[in-house]
Amino acid sequence: MSLTYPGMPAPGWRWIKERLWGLERAFEKARASGRAENDARFRIFAVLALFVVGFLCLAVGATRLALFPGLEIATRGGGSEGPGRAPLVDRHGVLLAADLPYYTLYLDPRDVWDRKETRAALLEVLPELSESRLDRAMAATRRTFLAGPLSPAERERVHALGLPGLVFEQEPRRLYPLAGSGAHLIGFSDTGGQGLSGAERALNERIRAGAADRYPTPLSVDLRVQAALDDELSAAATRLQAKGAVGLITNVQTGEVLAMSSWPTFDPNHAGEASADQLRNSAVASVFEMGSTFKVFTVAVGLDTGQVTLETLFQTTRGQRIGSRVIRDLHAADHDLTVTDIFLKSSNIGASQIALKVGGPAMTQYFEAFGLFRAAPIELLESARPILPREWNPNTVASTSFGHAISVSPVALAAGVGSVVNGGRYLPLTLQPVRAGARPEGRRVIREETSRQMLGLMRRNVLEGSGRRANAAGLRVGGKTGSAEKVIEGRYVRDKVLASFAGVFPTDGDIGDDRYLVLIMIDEPVADAESGGRTGGLTAAPTAGKVIDRIAPFLGVNRRFEQVAALPATAGLVAVPSAPGSTARLPQASAPAAPAPSSAAGR
Repeated sequence: MSLTYPGMPAPGWRWIKERLWGLERAFEKARASGRAENDARFRIFAVLALFVVGFLCLAVGATRLALFPGLEIATRGGGSEGPGRAPLVDRHGVLLAADLPYYTLYLDPRDVWDRKETRAALLEVLPELSESRLDRAMAATRRTFLAGPLSPAERERVHALGLPGLVFEQEPRRLYPLAGSGAHLIGFSDTGGQGLSGAERALNERIRAGAADRYPTPLSVDLRVQAALDDELSAAATRLQAKGAVGLITNVQTGEVLAMSSWPTFDPNHAGEASADQLRNSAVASVFEMGSTFKVFTVAVGLDTGQVTLETLFQTTRGQRIGSRVIRDLHAADHDLTVTDIFLKSSNIGASQIALKVGGPAMTQYFEAFGLFRAAPIELLESARPILPREWNPNTVASTSFGHAISVSPVALAAGVGSVVNGGRYLPLTLQPVRAGARPEGRRVIREETSRQMLGLMRRNVLEGSGRRANAAGLRVGGKTGSAEKVIEGRYVRDKVLASFAGVFPTDGDIGDDRYLVLIMIDEPVADAESGGRTGGLTAAPTAGKVIDRIAPFLGVNRRFEQVAALPATAGLVAVPSAPGSTARLPQASAPAAPAPSSAAGR
């Protein structure tokens, strides 16, 4: 049993000490025996051996660093303890972000032989190098930062100069090959390896944990879908001279976000050069009064509670008076409207009457179940809380029925509308891919029959209502437009409009089939010759139609062309095949017999 005490040498050092003392005793023994020459030889040999071993260690270390400069960093266990981050890829494995080796260049003027030659050579191979910075580095008395980060190719060009006084230090740098495409969804990180926004921030710990084995972190986004959305949204916002724009595409059966765009965008490779407006992800971090897209909720609640059917008639020829306030329509009808017509003509008068008939308590219970009373439960930490009415009186209940007096984020709206068209299940949106074929359970908000009715109604709105410009040939698009006057300094301003369109495709098939939601929002569009106006039907709807037309092949949605017979408002939709074998099933918009109020309303 070995004993230790404070200050006692470690076992390794004790072994070395014993060997040195043994050598010294050998020297003393040689001296005592009268062989002094052997004593000198022993000492010379020992010193020589120490020098040889030392020089060999230095040579091996220098050779190792020269031939394998990245090995030292790798053997330090960079992993999750260092700044390293695992790559980000889309749902098909396409690279979205990765750490690459970059180099920082330093100059030590004390080792420079010819300053004029060094200056000229560096400016030639690094044309973006600041001349003033180079001159300051030349005049310094110690090693000074000169340029970086340099790519491997730039480092090689400088290294090939063979100039003394130039020193490289290797460091990882996060690279975003898509530049501005999907920038807000992907986000960016700092030089210390911490995520600062988007998925980089939301999944920070998971990305850092995967750095050691370089196992990529997949996102739900589809790069092809993202590119199409970015392209069409940017084109529309630029043409309409908009203040901003938002685009969102989700799979309503899984909650997966397939694409997310916020315009104007930025390049995460140079995030420090972007303005606050460019960095802000308006799809998540901003809230808006979304206008008539809220009529999707209002009509769904009316149908689900059994307070109305699609044939229920409301008096809409005169304004709806609530106290001293009168709610009017932009284009008043000259006859009373059914619930179907209220949706197709986007009547504020009719929507407010539906909400008042349902009642404030039931409307607020459903709004809460649709996820409109809290920040959208998505991984993105920027998710903003809604702005709700202080009091739910008849005035605010009527206003919220057509998307005024309540401000929500676009992702919150998308999740809520998704629950209306996916069979009635509320699913939080997610940036992480769901296993193929999986169907998250979610929580029941409305009945399946109500969802089928709403799919039929939204399809009809694109065929003959306010969403006609969103129609994409053969893709059975449905949706609802929205046009909300913006509140500025507490007052609604008529010439400042938020235009939106919440679309879904395909609207036919089984209720559990894959179905995709496309939300387009244009902030303060300016009417041009192409649109002819600023409303959602003239600006956001056609943009959504172009996006849907481009992304359908990527999502496996086949085109089926049919002739749709428009029936009276009390009937459903019937698809008439245009050719033998090209059948199409459109949801029937008939009301259920004696429906009971949904028990999910209070959840």
